This record gives sequence, C-alpha cells and structure tokens, in this order.
Amino acid sequence: MLDLVTLGETMVAFIPEEKEYIRYAKTFAKKTAGAESNVAIGVAKLGHKAGWISKVGKDELGEFVIREVRGEGVDTSRVGRSEDAPTGVMFKQVLTGNETSVNYYRKNSAASTLCPEDIDIDYLTSAKILHISGVTPALSESCKETINYVVDKAKEKGMIISFDPNIRLKLWSKEEAKETLKPLLAKSDIVLTGLDEGEILLGLNDGQAIIEELLSLGVKQVAVKLGADGALVGDETGINKVEATKVTVVDNIGAGDAFSAGFLSGVIEGKATKECGAMGCLMGAFAVSSFGDIEGLPDREAFERKRTKTADIYR
Repeated sequence: MLDLVTLGETMVAFIPEEKEYIRYAKTFAKKTAGAESNVAIGVAKLGHKAGWISKVGKDELGEFVIREVRGEGVDTSRVGRSEDAPTGVMFKQVLTGNETSVNYYRKNSAASTLCPEDIDIDYLTSAKILHISGVTPALSESCKETINYVVDKAKEKGMIISFDPNIRLKLWSKEEAKETLKPLLAKSDIVLTGLDEGEILLGLNDGQAIIEELLSLGVKQVAVKLGADGALVGDETGINKVEATKVTVVDNIGAGDAFSAGFLSGVIEGKATKECGAMGCLMGAFAVSSFGDIEGLPDREAFERKRTKTADIYR
C-alpha cells in the first residue's frame, strides 16, 4: 500500500554549468524537474512509500526521467511511454546573485496527453493520500479532465486529497487558472498554497484570511507558504505561525514542493498540523540550500539531525 500517490509532468532540465546566460553556455548539467515528482521524492526520502503516475516519450530523455525518479525511491511502475509525443524539456539559467529564469519546451509533450484511460484506479486508490498540483490541468484539456477524474475517484474511496495550486502564469491566464482550480479547493482535504495563489483564486492576500476562507469551504488542513517568513498553518483547532529555518539560500526553485513533501510526511505520520508545517519549513530550507529541485532533499537521518538542532520551532 502506498502512503502517497501523485501525477503530473516531469521534464528534463538543462542548466548551464556556469552562472551565465544560456546564449553563452557551452556545457550543461542535466537534471529532472517536476512539481509532483519532487513531492513524491521528498516523501520517499523521508521513509514513506510514494508512487508517481505520468507519461514520457519513448526516447532517451524519458528513460532518464524514469531512472532518476525511480532511483530516489519512488514507484514509477505506472509511468507510460508515448510513441508519438516527446518528453518535455526546460532550460534554466542561474546568474550572479542567484537570479534564475526558466524557459519551457513542453507543448504537446507526452505528459500533456495524459488522459483518464491512462490511470490505473486500483493503483491510485491504494494510497492514503492523493497529491495534485495546478500545473497538470494547465497542460491540456485531457490533463484537466484527468485531474478531475482522479479527484472524484479518490473522494469516492475516502482518500485524503492534497492540493497545491502552484499557478504557473507561463501556462495559462489568471482567469483560466481560477476557473479550473477554484472548484478543486472545496474537494480537497489539504491545501498548500502561497499568498499569490490565494489572491488569484480567492481574492485574498492575507494568510489568516486565506486559511479561514478555505476552512469554511470544508478544507481540513491549510498551509500558506511564506518563503523566508515560514508559513501559516491552520485547522479546526486554530491558526499558527511556523518560523522558517534560517539557511543560506542558493536556489529558490523547488522550495514549495519540498515544503509539501515535509508537510505531507507529517500527515502520514499522524502529526499535528503545526508540526506538519514545521516539517515542511525544514524541508524547504534543505531545498533552497543547494542547486536543483531535489538535490538538497535529505534522507530521514539527515532530516532528524537538523530537526533536533531546530527543535524550538516545533513547540
């Protein structure tokens, strides 16, 4: 039985090995990048069973993606291979001062063809938690249909549904995002969001107001991610501030996914919401301390060593 299952696109990320514009780069590092697989990897590294559902091209880049995600302890047995569509690609540049920018080449990718027929529902509903993000329904109409399909099936089976809106305005407009994602809020048991997403979906930019609104919709646990300021977390017992773990920031990309992995690991372990938030903040701190989406994520032993040193944030 899986603790968590998630689905979505993972691309191959090419990153110049020097801090320079891509136009000048001659050598690149090759990594994976995908919000949902990042969460699954973080959960697996903390000792839980995670599965990832997706499609890749029947190409060398697709084999690279599967090998990398599987190598981090995530079950990839339900990842399909498309004969007709390629694996998505992105290029990320990091400049002096750690300023980052990303260019996607994912239109008509294999993952964008994901449809309900690709989903093994028995496999999906064998998990305790279904985690989805707002990235997947932005990829195509079939992906949007698939997300609604799996959410409805998960609710039928009484699964815990976790949702990170993760709005990417390079993929769609604010209006399109709101129309598609707002209905998913009320279907979710856990919402892990940022202030900007709260403003787009709810018209609110205050963390406490966002939590109160989501709880009124029937969401059971909410976290509003505040970056270097930590997070606000809430449930029926109240709202609490969780302080960020202070670290030297190297690369912000992947921090939100790491937070989700830590928070959901706390849920799997039956922790109180505030402690789930603290686990999320600690995972986020690990993520921003190194380049790459998942390279800085700790195994359980390293996580516990750091948690012991920062135990005051759990009180």
